[in-house]
Amino acid sequence: MIGMTREQHLAEICVEMAGPVTEDADVAGLLHRLTEHCVELLDVTAAGTLLMDETGTPRTVAASDEHARLLGLFALHQKQGPCAECCRTGAGRSNVDLAYVEGTVAWPRFAARARATGYVRTHAVPLRLRDRTIGALTLFQTTAHRLGDDDSAVARGLADLVTISILRQRALKRSRALTGQLAGALTSRIVIEQVKGVLSERWNTTSEEAFAALRAYVRTRHLRLSDVAGGIVTGAVDTSVIPAPVTRHGGHGPPLPPPP
Repeated sequence: MIGMTREQHLAEICVEMAGPVTEDADVAGLLHRLTEHCVELLDVTAAGTLLMDETGTPRTVAASDEHARLLGLFALHQKQGPCAECCRTGAGRSNVDLAYVEGTVAWPRFAARARATGYVRTHAVPLRLRDRTIGALTLFQTTAHRLGDDDSAVARGLADLVTISILRQRALKRSRALTGQLAGALTSRIVIEQVKGVLSERWNTTSEEAFAALRAYVRTRHLRLSDVAGGIVTGAVDTSVIPAPVTRHGGHGPPLPPPP
């Protein structure tokens, strides 16, 4: 059983990990706190996290301490080992005996490096929400006894909380980006409508004919429609250089006066 003191500490940590998420949240700091809390709460000596980059490659983000030997082990762990495997498959590994050659045959260099660093057991916990895996938490022990079920459950729970926080932050950033894109598109549409009215009045044409002439102009010069429309509104673009459209009667509208 987990004692009351530990339960209270665990509750405080859960509240911290599940706190408010902002667009500029410190993901690296969150993962560092995860590794530190794992060493505080669990029967492990060291912890670290891998996070998948935009290409799907595991990258070391945080470790419970900055000792060179541990960081060197994590650098290797990005390429092979139960944590890198966990990132790829989304499946956790528990109580991996690093001295058991048959059990570590898939990553012999990692197992040898871990043993040389003083670790005899390791565990990999996926940072996963449903079928989406974004990284993994790895735990190391310097003693050979198995990690208990309670500790394993706590590790999974903390990993889940951190995963949810990271995905919430990413969703918030995507939402803000989409909102910005939509606002920009709406603003461009309003400006374009203004320019259609200005050009159709100056050329004495319909707004559809004015827009067709404007669109032909930007296409032949490989310009952005929104940039040219904005330039017309601000006076930065000289409308006299835009060929007037051919009207329905086969003629051209009168030449445009220069913008005020």
